[in-house]
Amino acid sequence: MPLLIIAVILFVIADVLIRQISKTIREQKERKDREAALAVSLNLDFTRESKTLKRVEVENPKAKILCVDDEPVILDSFRKILVLDGYCVDTVETGQEALGLIQSHNYDFVFTDLKMPQMDGVEVTKSVKYLRPDIDVVIITGFATVETAVECMKYGAMDYVQKPFTEDELLGFVKKILIMRQDRIQKQLKPKVHITHLAESKHFKTYEFAIPGGVFISPGHCWASMEQDGAVKVGIDDFAKKLIGKIDAIDFPNLGMMVKLGQPLFTIKQGTRSVTFNSPITGKVTKINSPLKNEIESLDITPYDSNWICILDADNLDTEIKNLKIGKTAVTYYQEDIDRLIGIRKKAGASTAKGYDELQEGEFEKLSDTEFYSMVSEFFKK
Repeated sequence: MPLLIIAVILFVIADVLIRQISKTIREQKERKDREAALAVSLNLDFTRESKTLKRVEVENPKAKILCVDDEPVILDSFRKILVLDGYCVDTVETGQEALGLIQSHNYDFVFTDLKMPQMDGVEVTKSVKYLRPDIDVVIITGFATVETAVECMKYGAMDYVQKPFTEDELLGFVKKILIMRQDRIQKQLKPKVHITHLAESKHFKTYEFAIPGGVFISPGHCWASMEQDGAVKVGIDDFAKKLIGKIDAIDFPNLGMMVKLGQPLFTIKQGTRSVTFNSPITGKVTKINSPLKNEIESLDITPYDSNWICILDADNLDTEIKNLKIGKTAVTYYQEDIDRLIGIRKKAGASTAKGYDELQEGEFEKLSDTEFYSMVSEFFKK
């Protein structure tokens, strides 16, 4: 009995010690985090006057660059090399001037020397990323300060270029980081795909796509929703509707018609054009959505929910359901087709008014008949 009491006491003491040690470790970590936050404090010292500003603009520049260095000879090299290669270049000799300029001008890059009086490259980096996080910062460094340049990358610097540099080295470096920037921006602007509740699917921007939770997506961009009685509602999905655009009429399937997986099920019409969608499953057509005939415009709100096209009594659902996508796999499938569409468009030299990878509602409406049917075959004939 005494041994049991001693064991209990030891257990309680050990538990208290463990809790105390855990608390101490947690407090020490919190203190280190606060100290780190203090170390990243900003020196937002800037001037609206740019006494040392030298500006060279070119028509249709590859990029707009601001370079800050207290050595005029370095700035002269940047201007001479980069302007001749098609870049707009502004140069200043102080960090304060650079911070003033980024608040009134749009740049793609700020190149900053590390060792400068009054405001060094570390402060310039932190301040630029605070004031204009959309601007990429590049460190200009000598061999002795490479370690500090690398340290700057944790404050948001994109990369560093080591001086002295040759003309080819600088041009190759700038070309590399410009590609990196363009790739990053394109990924950020890539159309989004959302899994939603049915009622929410109508609230997204036209260049975003919705997939209701619990809805299956077929390879040919039909959606399928399983009912409790085993029936399957089928319709056109958001990817197809948004890209095709305006729908004037629907050629519904016949009641009682038997259809196999991959066979034509219904056809949508847009003027003289038509797109036939293949059945996502095998089954018999037991119902068509007759009210939709007179309310085609409701598809502009959402192609899901009550805007289904027909209902099938499935024959081989257990086997065929593996051909359909749901949840994250459906999102991945949408994104793959979006990427493929963007790739096709770039290869053809097409672009949107807003640029980059933003898709527009009715994307296919603007195409010629040949291009339209080529896209239909590419994305909906699966």
